[in-house]
Amino acid sequence: MNTFLMIVAAFVSGVAASLGIGGGMVLMIFLTVFGGFKQLEAQGLNLLFFLPVALLSIILHNRNGLIDKKAIAPSAISGAVAAVAGTALAHYIGNENMRYIFAVFLLFVGIAELVKSFRINSEE
Repeated sequence: MNTFLMIVAAFVSGVAASLGIGGGMVLMIFLTVFGGFKQLEAQGLNLLFFLPVALLSIILHNRNGLIDKKAIAPSAISGAVAAVAGTALAHYIGNENMRYIFAVFLLFVGIAELVKSFRINSEE
């Protein structure tokens, strides 16, 4: 795999993740389509990639006063529980089925964004 493309994909994914607009989707698509990773491997790598990006985002958002400190503990606990449950479910479902589920999810997100953009444009 081309190292330059990996760096570009990681950069775009990190920027998108820091903005809160789904950097994981960018990385997942790159890893599975161009990187040759299996779906579950790509998801695991995506989660590892998310950790330093999330830490940097937390530091920057905290500096700007954008973090509700009372929401940290409940969010972290529920996120950790959901991550463990999701990992177990993903392994139960398997690689091929996860690919299809992810593809359908992307299709629905894309359709929802198109519909949303048409609504916004028609209101203007």
